[in-house]
Amino acid sequence: MCAPGCMQVVHDRLSRRGFFSVAAAAAATATVASSLPVAPANAAVNGFSKVVDLTHELSAEFPTFSGDPGIALQKVYAFEKEGFNLNRWNLNEHTGTHMDAPIHFSADQADAAGIPADKLVLPLVVVDIAARAETDVNAQLTPDDLKAWEAKHGTIPAGSCVALRSGWDKHVGSDKFRGAKDSSLHFPGFHVEAADMMIERGAAGMASDTLSLDYGQSKKFSTHYKWLPSGRWGLECVANLGDVPEAGATIVVGGPKIKGATGGPTRIFALV
Repeated sequence: MCAPGCMQVVHDRLSRRGFFSVAAAAAATATVASSLPVAPANAAVNGFSKVVDLTHELSAEFPTFSGDPGIALQKVYAFEKEGFNLNRWNLNEHTGTHMDAPIHFSADQADAAGIPADKLVLPLVVVDIAARAETDVNAQLTPDDLKAWEAKHGTIPAGSCVALRSGWDKHVGSDKFRGAKDSSLHFPGFHVEAADMMIERGAAGMASDTLSLDYGQSKKFSTHYKWLPSGRWGLECVANLGDVPEAGATIVVGGPKIKGATGGPTRIFALV
């Protein structure tokens, strides 16, 4: 999208004659599109039958680790005046549903742009600790939880993404999501020993439905320092893990391809 250089072009295209030409073309396109066959909603396509959005909507109100707004949009061009809309973002990289690139907690590992595409489409392992988190806001996913998953589904696949489902996504609209109390935060996360076991299994990604890979009370960020320097990536503030099976789905991570970025807001899907 060009900005000032586009203004005259947009003005010309929105002239009365241009408007009706574009409208006619759009109507013709819509007519052709409406005549194309549509697959039944429940038909399996390329090995999956459902796409689950694992992404929260991001706004200035979305809770952040620091408590400060993570994003602000400034209107730069408005359709009513310039003929197109364009915003400028003021963004904290680690806001909303987002990626932690390996460089986030390491000196020389890959930035967000350096993660290969074939490392962003992976088998999805969902480890459910929601029942325990209901009574313990500081619950951690441990090696015992991973072993319980393996007892049901087999060894965690090498090259997979292991996701912690605590059910915390349902609290995103309340203060409980951060759990700020007594100068610390309270929410579930991965125990560092679970990260060790996942590395041994060859997992490539880690995902949590809370604000952090570490649990809220962590002061040393041991899981971050174990996981990310090993060249692996993480996802935080993931949504809707309860809508995908514990095994058998594929995660598709639309990470930001921004040179030098330590992470960034990410659109994530599960193919079921």
